[in-house]
Amino acid sequence: MAKEHAIEFAGVGQRFDTDTGPLQALSDVSLRVAQHEFVAVLGPSGCGKSTLLRLTAGLLRASEGAVQVFGMPVTRPRDDIGIVFQQATLLPWANIEDNVLFPAKHMRGRVRAEDRARAREIIETVGLAGFETRFPGELSGGMQQRVGIARALFLNPDILLMDEPFSALDALTRDAMGYELLRLWQASPKTVLFITHSIPEAVLLADRILVMSARPGQVVADYTVPLPRPRDEHSLRAPEIQDFMGELRGLLIKKEPA
Repeated sequence: MAKEHAIEFAGVGQRFDTDTGPLQALSDVSLRVAQHEFVAVLGPSGCGKSTLLRLTAGLLRASEGAVQVFGMPVTRPRDDIGIVFQQATLLPWANIEDNVLFPAKHMRGRVRAEDRARAREIIETVGLAGFETRFPGELSGGMQQRVGIARALFLNPDILLMDEPFSALDALTRDAMGYELLRLWQASPKTVLFITHSIPEAVLLADRILVMSARPGQVVADYTVPLPRPRDEHSLRAPEIQDFMGELRGLLIKKEPA
């Protein structure tokens, strides 16, 4: 039986009004993401990758075409979608537990005992047990991103949108966070739409990779990653995977704006 489509774009265009005139960010984007599928999006800077996430999350209304989540038109933000941004965007005056609890307080105006138990469980899941009462300024960049992921996972969303969540981290921390994300996704499968500029990161994490053109962004290639799961630090060294990454690199170079 075919999987239900968690995310579907049909002929989507997105235009923004700017001081210098209209700017077409996306043009005729059509794509489908199956439930529990991990899809990475690669493309040149400014091609509309983040706009894809904002449209999926209901933070934007499409200028043209239709965006659906689980078969329903997206008209507003949804509680079953979690978002992880490039920066953790934590509340500096709140400790780690209260940062993770922020969605519950925002939605219900109060925090229940079961919410605190859930927050501590998620904090332990992302490897931060013992840091519940620390403040963001006391944590490293990688630890702060783990808090951001924990906050996104707190409501157990069906869909997780990740906008270059590891881009500000050093190489070693970025690799560690990638493996941590794989572990979390395998333990609790979710539909993931993951924006990145890193080809190895996309190949390591994703079931499929979408490649976008320069602005106005369009999906110009859709690859199934030829790498079985489970994956580890040795997975990317296979000659056929190196060739696959080289093919992606060549395509992206062609898509970079002049």
